[in-house]
Amino acid sequence: MRLRSVSAIAVGLLLAATAASAQADKAKLTNPSALKEQAPAVYKALFDTSAGQFVVEVHRDWAPKGADRFYNLVKNGFYDDGRFFRVIPNFMVQFGINGDPAIQRAWGSATNLTDDPVKQSNARGLITFATAGPNTRTTQVFINYKDNAPLDKQGFAPFGRVISGMDVVDKLVSEYREQPNAGNAYLMKGNAYITKSFPKLDYIKTATIQP
Repeated sequence: MRLRSVSAIAVGLLLAATAASAQADKAKLTNPSALKEQAPAVYKALFDTSAGQFVVEVHRDWAPKGADRFYNLVKNGFYDDGRFFRVIPNFMVQFGINGDPAIQRAWGSATNLTDDPVKQSNARGLITFATAGPNTRTTQVFINYKDNAPLDKQGFAPFGRVISGMDVVDKLVSEYREQPNAGNAYLMKGNAYITKSFPKLDYIKTATIQP
């Protein structure tokens, strides 16, 4: 009988542990009701993307419900491997659809947040939840490329701002404009659809809460 080396056994155990951790993370993300931790008063989220890194600083007093939701999504890896699927120069860039359709389905209308009052204007670099109307915030967010004050009266409440790396946000691939968002195919089919149909889209490698 040939015995495996200690190093080979260690690698096998590590791979098994990694797979188990990935399954646990997925299970957590398919149970939104468990992800309701209150965010710190101020926190930072680092986005490592295919175009470079940027940092978002969130202020809970600007929009408490939005800040809490964003904190839980980032902390639990929801945005990892997600695409910047709607990039409109001189307007905004949108992201926040999970590449796994099963996870995305779990964050449907039942998870809608009621609106926060608008306390900050949608200025350049500020980040805000996208909506389909009043009280419909779920997981999608956008970063303003310019001062979009008209959005304030429509109820879009910023909860943070890009404090470094706005040059990275500015250079995200924009050639597809709104095409990837057409017909909600990305919502239903996930990364299997988006990476094949729009291969040049920039994406989030990881998003992490900073200590």
